[in-house]
Amino acid sequence: MANAASGMAVNNECKKKFLELKSKRNYRFIVFKIEDKTHQVVIEKLGQPNDNYADFQNSLPANECRYAVYDLDFTTVENCQKSKIFFFAWCPDSSRVRSKMIYASSKETFKRELEGIQLELQATDFGEMSLDIVNSRAL
Repeated sequence: MANAASGMAVNNECKKKFLELKSKRNYRFIVFKIEDKTHQVVIEKLGQPNDNYADFQNSLPANECRYAVYDLDFTTVENCQKSKIFFFAWCPDSSRVRSKMIYASSKETFKRELEGIQLELQATDFGEMSLDIVNSRAL
């Protein structure tokens, strides 16, 4: 399905793998990128269930924009085990301006394709998406 604002399409594999993350918990995270040649959102990396948050952060390129989802397991103040699915809009300050514009204009349409996202975080550096910040947003 193409995004009218940016002309972006979403590869069906993105939706399929997201549903597997959400319902079967086959993946800890998914990193998505926009292919320049096809103008389509595709999967760049699938994080295995035993991967941790550091593995997720290490999957994001330092100088390029990406979308990502992360299935966070946490314990509430009442000592209950929970999980929430975060959507990340990763746009480092050092990425190209054109790339930032394309990712920004396509974000909402792409997010709507991934039904079941509970929280969103936008970050331009790793400090803005530290595990402490993510955990505090989950609670």
